[in-house]
Formats: sequence, structure tokens, C-alpha cells
Amino acid sequence: MKKKVRTYRIAIDGHSSSGKSTIAKSVAAVLGYKYIDTGAMYRAITYKILSGNISPDDIDGIKNLLNTTSIDFYVEDNKNFIILDGLNVENEIRNLKISEMVSEVSAIAEVRDFLVKRQKELGLGVGVVMDGRDIGTVVMPDADFKFFVTASLEIRAIRRQTELEAKSKEKVNYNQILANLKKRDEIDSSRKHSPLKIAEDAIIIDTSYLTIDEQLNKIIDIIENKKGKQTK
Repeated sequence: MKKKVRTYRIAIDGHSSSGKSTIAKSVAAVLGYKYIDTGAMYRAITYKILSGNISPDDIDGIKNLLNTTSIDFYVEDNKNFIILDGLNVENEIRNLKISEMVSEVSAIAEVRDFLVKRQKELGLGVGVVMDGRDIGTVVMPDADFKFFVTASLEIRAIRRQTELEAKSKEKVNYNQILANLKKRDEIDSSRKHSPLKIAEDAIIIDTSYLTIDEQLNKIIDIIENKKGKQTK
């Protein structure tokens, strides 16, 4: 008798604009899994801090803000939307102003503790794909699969420019984006709490010269190969 195919918890980490969110959404869609965009969660907190005119140095103010914060997701027409305090803020968090501040906010211990706890709750059970900076090392260290997605800085800047221009319908300065990504890489990799790093058992996927379909096929093949071995 054929064994039942199990479902998995999948962690996808990587640099900003490396394509990890795009591929994570695609993997979740193909497998029929729940998708959790942790980067959107940090962007949502950044948006709330900016909206409240709270300084990143005002730790007491940030603690009070977190005490009255709720974050969740909902899916409609295969699109993922983040809900902050009951409101859909998906569009509001996807601009360069948020991008320029999100790494600084993400380095705040109180913010990371708050969101890691929520991410662990969202990642309970099986059939989940979660992407971010510390998923395979901190949030889901026991994930069945861990992938680390990367790409050259220049290619990531081009991708980010294309994404922002598509959303804003306006030209965005490439050099400004390049500098922003370089700064975010430095902050993400050097921060004291949950720095961006490759889990020891992670599979590295360089997306610099891979199409979305090629990236997707590569990851799905790895997952399906393990499934196939377990059903024999």
C-alpha cells in the first residue's frame, strides 16, 4: 500500500530583492501551502512607527505601539494581503520610504521579539512556506526544507527599481536603490539580534540568471524528490 505523502514546513531566507518572496509565493501556490511574508510584517511595523511619528530610538514608544498591534494575513484571488490592526496596508508598505527604514526597525530587539513570536504562531502545523531573513535560523530552525536565495547586488537593484516603478508609475533613481540595498545588507547581516545568515543545512539558490520558472522548478524538484523517496 502506498504511504501517505506528508506535507512540509519550508523556510526561504535571503537578501532583499533577491526574489525570495516571489519564489516563496510560487512554491506555496504549486504545493497548495500557506504563505507567510515576514518581510511584510516588518514593513507594517515600520509603517506604523512612521505614521505615529515615533523615533526608532524611542524604545518605550515602540513598546507601547507593539502592545496595541495586531498583524495577520488574508488571501484573495491568489494574492496575499497583510492586515495591520484590522486594515489592509499592503500598498502602503511597498514604497521606498519604508524600504529605507525597515532594516533599522528590524534591528530593534523588541520588534524582532514581537514579530518572531507571531511568526512562530503562524508557522505552526505543516503545509507552510515562510520567507524572510532568519526563518531557517530562528523562526523555523526545524523546517523540513531550508533555502537561501541570493543574487548579485546590481541585479537586485534593477529588480527593485522595476518593481517600484511598476507600482508608482514613476521613474525611480537606480543609484538610490543600489545604495539602499547595500545599506540594508550591511544592517541585516551585522545586527545583534537574529542577523541574516545562511543556515548550515540550507540549500543556496542563486537567482541572478534564473527565470522565475527555473527557480521554481529547481526548488519543487528538490522537494518532490524527497517526497518520492518517502512514498516508496
